[in-house]
Amino acid sequence: MKAAPPDGEPRKLAQAFHLGDLVPLSVSSVGPMFSVAATGGVMAAQAGWWTLPAIAVLAVPFIVSAFVFRLLNRHFPHSGASYHWSARIIGKGVSRYQAWILILAYFLSIPPIAIPAGSYTLALIAPNYNAPPVVQMAVTVFWVVFAAVPLLLGSRPTARITQAFFALEMVALASFGIIGLARLGKIGVPVHFGKPPIGGILIVAVIAATILDGWEIDSYAAEESMKPRDHPGLGGIIGAFGALVFYAILYPLMLGETPLHSLANSVDPLAVWAHRLVPGASWTMLVPILASTAGGLWLTSFILTRALFAMGRENLIPPAFSRLNRHQVPWVAIVVSLGAATVVVAVQLFVSSLSSFFNLVLSGAGFFLLAEFFLDSLTATVFLTVGHRRLPDVGLQPHSHRLLLAGSVFASTVMGFLLVAFFVYGPKAIGNGVDQTFAVLLALGLAFAWWTKRRSKNTYIFHGNDAAGPTEPINPAEPVTPVA
Repeated sequence: MKAAPPDGEPRKLAQAFHLGDLVPLSVSSVGPMFSVAATGGVMAAQAGWWTLPAIAVLAVPFIVSAFVFRLLNRHFPHSGASYHWSARIIGKGVSRYQAWILILAYFLSIPPIAIPAGSYTLALIAPNYNAPPVVQMAVTVFWVVFAAVPLLLGSRPTARITQAFFALEMVALASFGIIGLARLGKIGVPVHFGKPPIGGILIVAVIAATILDGWEIDSYAAEESMKPRDHPGLGGIIGAFGALVFYAILYPLMLGETPLHSLANSVDPLAVWAHRLVPGASWTMLVPILASTAGGLWLTSFILTRALFAMGRENLIPPAFSRLNRHQVPWVAIVVSLGAATVVVAVQLFVSSLSSFFNLVLSGAGFFLLAEFFLDSLTATVFLTVGHRRLPDVGLQPHSHRLLLAGSVFASTVMGFLLVAFFVYGPKAIGNGVDQTFAVLLALGLAFAWWTKRRSKNTYIFHGNDAAGPTEPINPAEPVTPVA
C-alpha cells in the first residue's frame, strides 16, 4: 500500500543525473581547494610535515568506505543513503540515532563554508577593507541565496553550475601544480619531520574527515540518478580517488615551498603559498578557492536536504520536509536548512558572547562526519556477515565480499579509535569544553531516537529504473512501504 504524500504532492524526485553529472558532483562536494585553505593552517600548526601521514591514515578507511558505499548503493539506492541502510540492515533504532548524527555532521559543515565564502569575496574585491560584521553578513547571505538557487531549480541546473565551477577548480589545480613544480628548486624549504607529535597527528586525522568527505553525495542522489543501482557509488569512488590525488599533489608542494611558521594557523595558507609562487597576485588563488567554497556550500546542502527529504517522507521529522516544488526538489528542506545555517552565521558574527561557543561546536564538524562514516562501516560489517540471513531477498553472497568485509572491519576500527582519541586530545587542539559539548550532543541523539520512535512507522523503499521487484519487510511488525 502506498502512503499518501502530504497535501497530495508527489514524493518522487526527478531522475536526471548521469554518471557524467555524478563525478563532478562528488569531486566538487569535497571542495579540494577550499578544504586545503580552511584546514591547512591548523594542520600545519598541529603536525607540520606529519600532516601528510596523518591524512594518509584516514585516507585508507575513507577509500574503503567508497567501495562500501558502492556495494550498499547497488542493494539499497535511496536518498537517505546511510540513514536508510542502517534501518534496512541493523534496525530502526540505530537508524534513528544515525539520522541525528547525519543531521549534525552536514548541518555543522554549512556555516564554516558560508562564512569563508563571504571572507574570500571581500578579500578578492576589497583586499584592504576591514569589513564590519554587517557587511560580512550581507556578503555571506548573498552566497547562501546563490547556493539556494540551483538547488531550488532542480537537479540539472545544480549539475551544470557545479560542472562549471569544477572546471575552474581543476584548471587552477593544474596551473598551480605546474608552477609549483617549476619553482620547487628556487623557493623550496627544507623537509623536516622531526619528532612525531602524536596528539597533533591524531587531531589532524580527525580534521581530515572534513577534507576527505563529500564524494558520498552521489549516494544521496541515488533517487535522482538515471541508473540508481549502477552509477551511485561508482561516482563516489572516482571522486574519492580524485580528491586524494589532488591532496597528494597540493599538500607536498605547499609544505615544500612555504615555511611552516608562515602556514601555521594561517586563515588562508593557499594564499600564503600563492604569494611565494606569484608575488603580488594572490587573487589568482582566491578565485578558484572561492569557486571551490561556493560549490561546497550548495553540495553540502544538497546532501543534507536529500537526507531530510527521506526523513520527512517517513515522518521521522515533520513531513513538510518531503514537500517538492514543481522542479521535484525538496524546497522546504532547502529553505529551512540554509535559513537555519544563516541564523547560526548571524550569531557568530553579531553575538560575541555566543560566537566562541558556536566556533567550538562548528570546529568539530569533522568529528560528526567521522562518526557518520564509522556507523556506515559498522552497517557494512553487519551486512557482510549476517545480511544474507536477515535479507535473503537481496541475493548477497558473503564469500564473494571477503576483502570488502576485512576493509569494513579495518575502517570501523581505525575510525572508532580516532573518535576516542579526539576526546583525549581535542580539548588541547580546539578548546576546553569541546569533549563535554560533543558528549552532550551525542547523548541528545539518544533523546532524538526515543522521541522519533512514535513518529516513524514505515521504511520506504525506492525502486528505481532497474528495481528487482518487491522487497519483504525486515520485521512484519514494522511494515515496509515502497515508493513507486
